[in-house]
Amino acid sequence: MAGKHIPERSCVACRRVKPKRELVRIVRRPDGSVAVDPTGKAPGRGAYIGPSRECLRLALERRALERALQTTISAEDRAALEAELYKRRASCPWREPASDAGPEQPELEAGAASAA
Repeated sequence: MAGKHIPERSCVACRRVKPKRELVRIVRRPDGSVAVDPTGKAPGRGAYIGPSRECLRLALERRALERALQTTISAEDRAALEAELYKRRASCPWREPASDAGPEQPELEAGAASAA
């Protein structure tokens, strides 16, 4: 007898296919705002990203989230997404080490060196 079917979704940033429960759903609400959907049941157009900081950075940088949601993400919505996702990191299955300064730190140093 086969096991229970587990729904899978792909991250719009890194394109990895993971079980739906391991990804975070971002939804464009009917009023046009963009927010994290913790229940996975909010009305509106949804897209999934991995819970890592890198997936969010890639999704915003490549505008993959905007394409998937068919909208432009405002600076306020972007800040709210970052705050909500970073708040959730403590319980995420792919939690990054707490001592990690983030992927932006080395890039800033490399960018500064190449700009000089």
